[in-house]
Amino acid sequence: MNFGLNILNNSAGGCGSGNSASDGCGDHGACGGCREAPPERSRRDFLKRATTIAFGSFSLTLLPVSSGGAAEQQASALACGASSATGVSGAAAVKEKEVLYGFLVDTEKCVGAGKCLTACRVENNVPEGYSRTWVERFVHFKDGRVQVDLVPETGYAGSDIPAINPDLVERAYFAPKLCNQCVDAPCNQVCPVHAAFTSPEGIELVDPDRCIGCAYCVQACPYGVRFINPDTGIADKCTWCYHRIQRDEQPACVEACPVGARVFGRLDDPESEISKRIAKIPTSVLKEHLGTHPKLRYIGITGEVN
Repeated sequence: MNFGLNILNNSAGGCGSGNSASDGCGDHGACGGCREAPPERSRRDFLKRATTIAFGSFSLTLLPVSSGGAAEQQASALACGASSATGVSGAAAVKEKEVLYGFLVDTEKCVGAGKCLTACRVENNVPEGYSRTWVERFVHFKDGRVQVDLVPETGYAGSDIPAINPDLVERAYFAPKLCNQCVDAPCNQVCPVHAAFTSPEGIELVDPDRCIGCAYCVQACPYGVRFINPDTGIADKCTWCYHRIQRDEQPACVEACPVGARVFGRLDDPESEISKRIAKIPTSVLKEHLGTHPKLRYIGITGEVN
């Protein structure tokens, strides 16, 4: 605007000191001494010229700002892979990179060794008295009773779990428990500070910088896999060892299982081991009636496992 003001000032006081009519002062001498107003046409021309110059300078002042905003928007669009020139190809590229992980537990293979439990505790620094994953033994008696025992970290063999007369048993199996990584996770929905969130790969995580330890998510989880870590004061849970996944490694419990009862892999890849096994063998999820759509699936469980 200073540029416009300077032009206006020069136009108003730049008539010179001549006495001729061409100077715009008529017979009254110098401009500074004019006592009568200039002709109406000259006034209109003057105002028109002054207004044009003023708005022109204003436009020049604004143009760099507008131009910079467009460049900024374009840079943002390019960073997101969604510029107008490459919007379709950019979206296709993002879609090709989408990854969805799943977890499969084969109860027909699990022997309750407990190796997975130790591996999880060590890998994730889980406090004593708490668990990100655990193993339960289910015993179905012929008379219809179902007995559930918690397998210690040292394993079922040599544990204090009492032996049962096999003649009374219809079937028995071990069922490892861990986070179900639900598609519609109730725990995420109740978090008042949005500390519970889903990673791009479909893994439910907790933001330690946001979590206030209110335990709403602990109460909302229908599978009882969340707890408040006494050492950190924030919500804790199984993450399928997300930090290992990012390094293209298997979760610690999967790697430690001596019989291959735990299978982890990409559900979006039909050639992965987990996809092939799910395609061939009937599987089920825990508490299907809740509609949480877990990405954790089981082989060989019954409705009593929940």
